[in-house]
Amino acid sequence: MTLKNSQQKSVREVIDNLIQTATSYDTDVLDRIYHDELEVIMVDADDNVNKADKQGFISLFKSKKEAGDPPMNMWAKYHLVEVKDDKAHVLLKRKNDLSGINMILTLSIDLVFQDDRWQVLREVIVLSPEQQ
Repeated sequence: MTLKNSQQKSVREVIDNLIQTATSYDTDVLDRIYHDELEVIMVDADDNVNKADKQGFISLFKSKKEAGDPPMNMWAKYHLVEVKDDKAHVLLKRKNDLSGINMILTLSIDLVFQDDRWQVLREVIVLSPEQQ
């Protein structure tokens, strides 16, 4: 396995772990995966743009856990995993009901290798209704 493939595998493992921990609302692990300067930009199905920082986004998962919500769908389809030096980019689709309605999420995720681990620095999430 080349260094590039090894790095891509490591980044994909981080995103797989992110999906697992987010869908089960494990905010302690999310705190470690998300960079302190995390920026989340979400475009909903009505083209409204919402932004959140690390604490704001983690609090969303914390409130779902406290409400006793069941785990979310873990389905994911990867389109791209790129790594260059200490930066990485992942493009994937997900299905979940984070907003209360079944949606397809297209995610563009930027990561940085810092403090001996890959951390999510930015997530751009575009929501669209799941076709029935």
